[in-house]
Parts: sequence; C-alpha cells; structure tokens
Amino acid sequence: MGVKKSRSRSRSSARVAAPLILWWCCACAVAAAAMAAAGGGGDEHRYGGAKYKDPSQPLNTRIDDLLRRMTLAEKIGQMSQIERENATADVMRHYFIGSVLSGGGSVPSPKAAPAEWVRMVNEIQRGALSSRLGIPMLYGIDAVHGHNNVYKATIFPHNIGLGCTRDPELVQKIGAAVAHEVRATGIPYVFAPCIAVCRDPRWGRCYESFSEDPKLVQQMTSIISGFQGEIPANGRLGAPFVSGQHNVAACAKHYVGDGGTINGINENNTIATFHELLSIHMPPYYNAIIRGVSTIMVSFSSLNGVKMHANRPFITDFLKTKLRFRGFVISDYEGIDRLTTPQHADYVLSVKLGILAGIDMVMIPYTYTEFIDDLTLLVQNGTIPMSRIDDAVRRILRVKFTMGLFENPYADPSLAGELGKQEHRDLAREAVRKSLVLLKNGKPSDKPLLPLPKKAHGSILVAGSHADDLGSQCGGWTIKWQGLTGNNLTAGTTILDGIKRAVGPAGTDVVYSESPDAGFIERNKARFDYAVVVVGEHPYAETAGDNLNLTIPAPGPAIIRNVCGSIRCVVVLVSGRSLVVEPYLGAVDALVAAWLPGTEGQGVADVLFGDYGFTGKLSTTWFRSVEQLPMNVGDAHYDPMFPFGFGLETQPLKA
Repeated sequence: MGVKKSRSRSRSSARVAAPLILWWCCACAVAAAAMAAAGGGGDEHRYGGAKYKDPSQPLNTRIDDLLRRMTLAEKIGQMSQIERENATADVMRHYFIGSVLSGGGSVPSPKAAPAEWVRMVNEIQRGALSSRLGIPMLYGIDAVHGHNNVYKATIFPHNIGLGCTRDPELVQKIGAAVAHEVRATGIPYVFAPCIAVCRDPRWGRCYESFSEDPKLVQQMTSIISGFQGEIPANGRLGAPFVSGQHNVAACAKHYVGDGGTINGINENNTIATFHELLSIHMPPYYNAIIRGVSTIMVSFSSLNGVKMHANRPFITDFLKTKLRFRGFVISDYEGIDRLTTPQHADYVLSVKLGILAGIDMVMIPYTYTEFIDDLTLLVQNGTIPMSRIDDAVRRILRVKFTMGLFENPYADPSLAGELGKQEHRDLAREAVRKSLVLLKNGKPSDKPLLPLPKKAHGSILVAGSHADDLGSQCGGWTIKWQGLTGNNLTAGTTILDGIKRAVGPAGTDVVYSESPDAGFIERNKARFDYAVVVVGEHPYAETAGDNLNLTIPAPGPAIIRNVCGSIRCVVVLVSGRSLVVEPYLGAVDALVAAWLPGTEGQGVADVLFGDYGFTGKLSTTWFRSVEQLPMNVGDAHYDPMFPFGFGLETQPLKA
C-alpha cells in the first residue's frame, strides 16, 4: 500500500513538473538566443561577444572573429612596424600600429636599466590597447649575440664562433638565456637568429653566420628552440610556437641567399641555380620552420637579379605554399624602399611589389604614414586584392595569439634580475672557451707553447690593441649598430682582465703595453718568459664591414713583428672572420682564432692557461690569400691555409 501511494505521488508530481520543465527549457532557449544575438553567453558574454578575446576558443576561431571585425585601416595598421621613438600613444591608437622596433642603438636613454625599458614598452602597449579593438602591439629588437642594445646585458660570442663549438645544445641554452634577458626589458620578439650560410668572408655580415656549411647551420637552428621553447611532443611541427612568458618569438633571417652574394658585397646579387639554392642556402630554413619559428625576415640582397623583397616565387610560392610556413614574413629595415634606384624613388611601386611578393609586416621606422596611405590606395583601386591583406593580417594575428600576447600584453617587471645575471655570464664564458680554435701550437723545432704556465720565472707581456678593449672583443651590434671601441660601453671582462685573474694567484707579474715598439722590446725582452699578443678587427656591421683585402688592421702587424720576433708568443686574433695570416705564421709560436668573444674575456684566459683544453673546430675555411675567394669545403680546387673543421686540441692542465 505504501508503495502504491508513493507511485501515485510520483505520477502526480510528474504531471505538475512536466509543464514547468517545458516552460523552463523554452525560457532558457529564448534567453540563450537573446544572449547569442547580443553577443554570447558564458565566457562569450564575459568578453562582450568577442570570441577573439576568449582564450578558451580555438586559435582559428579567434583569428576569424577578429579579422571579420577589422576595417581596412586596422588591417594595414597591423602590417606596419615603426621605430619606438615614433610610437606615441596617439600614433599607436590612431594608426592601429601592429608592431614597434628598436633599431641598432635605439634605446629609451643611454645606459637605461630594465625598469626604464619596461616602462617604455608598457606605455607604447597602453596606446595600442586603447584602440577600438585593443589589439596588442608586438615589440621587436635585434638580439643577435645577446640582448646587444642593452647596457649590462650578457654579450655572447657572435655566431661564427658559436659554429666552432659544434654544440647545438649549448647554442640552445644560449637562446634561452637571451630570451630571459630580452624579457627582462619587457620585449617579446627578437630579430634573430641569422641563419645565413656565409660563402665568402669578405662579406661584412660573415660573423653573423654560424658556418659556410649548411648542415652545420641547420644544427645551430637549435637556438630557435632556445628562444621560443621546445615544441611539445604532441605539438604541431611547422606552426609558429612560443611556449611561455619567459620565451620570445624568433625571426630567421635573411631569406634567402644573403651569404652568397658576388664578392661578399652586402645587399648584392647572389647567382645560383635552383639546385645550388636548395642545397646551400635554403636548408637552414627547413629546420627553422620545423622548429616553429614565428617570423622570417626577407634579405636586402637579390637572387639572380631579382630583389628578394619583390620575389613572389620564393616568398609566396615556395616559402608560404610549398614549405607551408604559417608565421609572418617581415621586411628588413626600410627594405621595400630599396626596390627602386635611388632608394624610395617610387614608393607606391615599392609598396605594391613588396606586398604582392608576400611580405606581411613592413619595417617602416619613419615613413609609416606614407606607407599606410599608399597601401590603402593600392587596395582601394584594386591593385592589391583584399585577400592578400587578409593573408598578411591572419599570419600576424596567429603569431600574436600563439605567443599569448592577448592574455599577457604587458611586461613582467619581476624579470629585471635576468639581465646580465651570473648564470648567463657563466654560460657565455663556456661558449667562449668552446669557440676558440687553435691554429698553431709551437714551431717545428720547439715544444708546444700552449697551455701557458701560470707561474712564470720572470714577467709575462700582454700586448695589442684588442687585449684591453671590451668593445673590440664584442664587435658590431653591441650597444650601437656599428659597435664601439673602449671599455665604457657595457659591463664585462676584457682578455687582459682574464689573464690577470688567471695568473694572479700564482703571483706572476703581468706587464701590459698596448703597442710596444722595437726599442721597448729590445730593452725588456729578457724580463719576459712569453708574450700574449691580442690584435684584430675593429667593430663593424653590415656594409661597413665589407672588405676585399682582409688583412689584419694596423697596428696589429707591427705589434706581431716587434713582439714575436724576440719573445715566444701566442697571437690571439679577435675578428669576425678569417684574415690573412700567412705572412706572420712563421714568426709566431702559437695562433688562436678567438672570433668576437663578447663580454666574457675570461673564457679566453681559461683555455690559454690550461684550465680547459682547446676543442673548437673551424666553422669556415681559412684561406691563404683573398685571390682564392670564394673558396668553400667541397670545392674542386680547395687549397686552404686551414681547412673547414680544422682545430688543434690540448688537454687541461691538472691542478
């Protein structure tokens, strides 16, 4: 009876509940429809119907949603990258600027601390976010061997030295360290790495290349995984990837063939068959894309007479279509201006050629209003289809969404301590040690000179223009675009400092003479057990470094002759490439290629005095005379002074 009564109550409740449930469902459906019409519910309601603001939405949904909301002016603004000194809040908001850069040496103030950088970047970002759609700007900077614009940053060896380490894992760690230092100043994007394959040391950018060998450059693309983070095992290879707020978006450059120009002349013409291009200059880009590189920068140079900034077959057809690169393509600094002679002579034509070739973001530091006006006209008159604009903006937005810029547009001031921290300097010092290449050690009739004894019977002489010059050992792209000489540009340890620290505990007297003449040597030669002569190139970058004779600059040759003619000596050559050394080779007891070691000169002393052994191997061919150039490993008439891969080794001294 009780059971029946219970069932009766249940049926009665059901009869009452059914209409209520039906009414409630209808009400919910009406409400949901109204919310959808008003712009969404749940998370969608929270973001005002803007799916692009909702991080839970799929990537392509966010891109599509934002793209359909954008006006032509907002799209062209996203394609514009301007110099930071022009990036006022009003400019960012009014022109919807998508990206800002610091050119070489462009800083908020001399010796600016991280906090000042962060304030500047955040102020620019606030201007961008105050625009109608609130699209964050992307701030980019050259960080080609460390955060090289910034005072007290760790400066690592330039790429040519890193190639001599043959250590992709070390290079990846360097990429991660640089990313931390860049983020310390609030910047999320670097114009690095240069993955050029330098085929001629006369090129002024040869030190930016890891090697003349494409396979070695491919290995060194590990630095991209350092910058951006490792793609997870279940991640999509080939898609832009930045793992977190301690990483930065990278930029592989300069696409393509920049290291193969005639006579090594910067921005000149590279003549190559399709097979040569694919086998020499293109392979590093395959690896860069697989590693998820976010952006690729186009080269100033030409390929078989066609300027790369106007080369649609290689930018759109090959890079984007065949290689399926999904990040964005960026021009070089005022790169489209160079499409006419003289530069900027017909800017409308330059804009047309560059955008139709497939360039997505244009580096226009100063002429941004002209660029925006001209591109707008070209779209409105049908010369450039809207589909080309949408492709460019879609790629830019993909990178911004992928790197989390919409969720974290502002800099994190807590990272300030990452700049120049000891852990990074220790890593740079390790890189210096592993990059040194020992080319000669002892004359035929004598025992090897290296490693040097720390305890000398008399004194040791340190000589040369580069022994006590931090700027010269860092080279170009350090604080200023062309670099600087002297010791007041940033924090670091000169090679002389390193030598003094290495022998100090042994009580050895170090005598430094920057440019000793023959009389000084004759009067004092009996005092010295041996000499360390440090000479080389003065800082340069890009075209200013093009050099058709490649001799050791004065006063280097005179110092070598004066010192090494009377005292057992090791010559440490500080340079961005191989130089003519044959005239001095017989006089010197030992010869070390130190490349451009950066701020941690102690790493040179570590190996000279046997705390560590020499292990570096040449990443480029060391020629005998410039008449042989270009000459690369594998050539039919290969007759170098020191072949690719050469490097004598020593064992560390036991304590």
